[in-house]
Amino acid sequence: MGVAPIDGLARVSPAASAAGGRPRIAVVSFRRGLVAQLETMRLALDALRAHKLRSFLTLLGVILAVFTLVAVMSVVAGLNFYVADRIANLGANVYLVNRFGIITNEDEWVKAQKRPLLSMEEFTNLKNNMRTAAQVAAILGSLSDVRSGNNLKEDVNILGVTPNYLEVRSLNVAVGRFLTEADELHHAPACFIGADIAKKFFSSVDPVGKTIRAGTHSYQVVGVAEVIGTTLGQSRDNFMLIPLGTYVKEWGTQRDSLLLFVQAQNAEMMEASQDEARMLLRASRHLSWNAPDNFGMIGSDSIMALWKNLTGRLFNVVLGLTAVFLVVGGIVIMNIMLASVTERTREIGLRRSLGARKRHIVMQFLTESAVLAAVGGMIGIALAYIVVAAARALTSIPMRTPISAVILSLGVSTAVGLFFGIYPATRAARLDPIEALRAEN
Repeated sequence: MGVAPIDGLARVSPAASAAGGRPRIAVVSFRRGLVAQLETMRLALDALRAHKLRSFLTLLGVILAVFTLVAVMSVVAGLNFYVADRIANLGANVYLVNRFGIITNEDEWVKAQKRPLLSMEEFTNLKNNMRTAAQVAAILGSLSDVRSGNNLKEDVNILGVTPNYLEVRSLNVAVGRFLTEADELHHAPACFIGADIAKKFFSSVDPVGKTIRAGTHSYQVVGVAEVIGTTLGQSRDNFMLIPLGTYVKEWGTQRDSLLLFVQAQNAEMMEASQDEARMLLRASRHLSWNAPDNFGMIGSDSIMALWKNLTGRLFNVVLGLTAVFLVVGGIVIMNIMLASVTERTREIGLRRSLGARKRHIVMQFLTESAVLAAVGGMIGIALAYIVVAAARALTSIPMRTPISAVILSLGVSTAVGLFFGIYPATRAARLDPIEALRAEN
């Protein structure tokens, strides 16, 4: 029992007193530790404020390291999002089949030149026989100047497409209609134009029904696409789509190789659809089981993998540069803290004589070193935010600062302060109190 009645009074037993006292002792210990830590933090900030210029010069290495890291991570993150949204976004569950695929070196390019062209027969084979594909669209293209009346627009993308190209590429019609099966069947001289061409030639009139000349051929406008925008500063609205059969008849050459857009039935079927397309193409080309593919397949994942490989190399270079800045900054912090120990020898001796233990001295100087580096990290982050905001406002470079960059930079800068503050802190703690009191600063 916890309470025993003696002489009519309730007295708490030693066991109950000990059990009830433990939480109080823990709370008191926590409060004392918190107060000591806050006092140490206050002393560290006071030391920084007392030597503002020296503290700032000490932090230059850390500031440059954090600024570089955050700025580059902002550029890489922005470009990754931009590439995923504008370049690698082929459409819902869509992948490409073409002659070359993704080639990253000259030897592969030379070998790929010997590959056979992707023909209309192979397109028809995939379109009619694929069970895992919802749509298979084909495209051929070239550049040409186009005219309407006395107006000229140079370097327009003339693309021959199948009627299902609209669904596969997720184009939207702003005015009129898209190309139809009837246009394709009769090789009609019809065209579907981008917003840039409509603005150039028909800014004040309805473009549907008007005639556009491309090369030696004339085409009637049947529709206009909604504005798509730009990619890396290049307009994506500078195109004129005509039926694929019309293109082959009027623009085709012996060296044309089709580009196929294959849309899988759903995201889960993407890999199976690519395997089926690969099997059909290999069978039609009579490739042996151990022969490599003589065609290419490109999906959003492969484009992003290539892009992240390129940016990963850039990021590794930046990490090396950042590491150099951090080491230089850490060495400077260590030297400044050693100088601070020398300047404050008498203060250290006074604190030791008043009961401060070695761990308190170590904690004080480690906290000052960590706070010093953390302040440098925050200045570098703020500077990077300002530069990123200015670059985003004044240029077309896509930049966005991920929160991970901020957390990583602040954590690394603080860790550098702690690491390079260990030696000065231990040296301060090892000072003899009596000798320290005799020191003249």
